[in-house]
Amino acid sequence: MIALKISRVGNSAALILTKEALALLHAELGDTVYLTETPEGLRITPYNAEFERDMKLARRVMRKRKNVLRELAK
Repeated sequence: MIALKISRVGNSAALILTKEALALLHAELGDTVYLTETPEGLRITPYNAEFERDMKLARRVMRKRKNVLRELAK
């Protein structure tokens, strides 16, 4: 378990992530992470469900229109 301290940044509050926490998240400075509520509590993750849904749709379209995309790439 990694303890995080809440600090003041201007009029906001911020969690300071240690190098160890960033490594566990596979995140770097400037990355976006997401705080989601789960039945077990809160979760911080670099995973974006909306982006994953969009990519799944894009993969489906690319598979279906593979030949058209090959022609457009020429």
